[in-house]
Amino acid sequence: MEMNQIELYLNSSNSQERLKALTELRNYESEIAVPMLQTRQRDPEFLVRSFVAMGLGNKRNPESFKTLLEMMKNDQDYNVRAEAANSIAKFGAEAIPHLVETFRQDDNWLVRRSILAPLTEMPFPEALYKVCICAIAGADVTVKETAINALGALAGTEKAPEALQQILAFVSAEFWNIRLRAAQALRRFNHPEAKAALSYLSKDEDHRVVAAALESSL
Repeated sequence: MEMNQIELYLNSSNSQERLKALTELRNYESEIAVPMLQTRQRDPEFLVRSFVAMGLGNKRNPESFKTLLEMMKNDQDYNVRAEAANSIAKFGAEAIPHLVETFRQDDNWLVRRSILAPLTEMPFPEALYKVCICAIAGADVTVKETAINALGALAGTEKAPEALQQILAFVSAEFWNIRLRAAQALRRFNHPEAKAALSYLSKDEDHRVVAAALESSL
């Protein structure tokens, strides 16, 4: 799509045309795309703003980082904040303190999972440990489950001893889904305490927990 057509679509009253224009900007360099993406930062449609956040994550420069930070912290829709968090994670080390701070301040389940997921794949064990502890203390069960499982990613890092102790605290949890996540995380640890806990979980009353615990021996 030519630039004049993109500009026309960006200012259209039809949200589908605005979305199409934002998608077309992927074919342009950051210097051109970022200022145009920024024009729709406060679009009335949350889906359009989500596309803006996605686009800014793929056109990384100081201006896109600044805009994404604002969207992650201030947008009224959690879907947009979550997309912005996911995009900010692509900036690597400079994003870490902002992701940790946002995780502590924004207790929306989707925002938190959008921060946990990339952190699990990134080489920043201290940050991952901090958000996992925050998630475990939170009220949302799905985020708590994700955090327990994510602690397993800390096996082999300097946070491994602390992570293992956190996981072990859930071996006798009341709910089977929490025990299941503990079993999945423990499989990552080559440690006597982890192996003993998995042996205990292999005799759990719930067959799903048993299956998860036994997978470590296969």
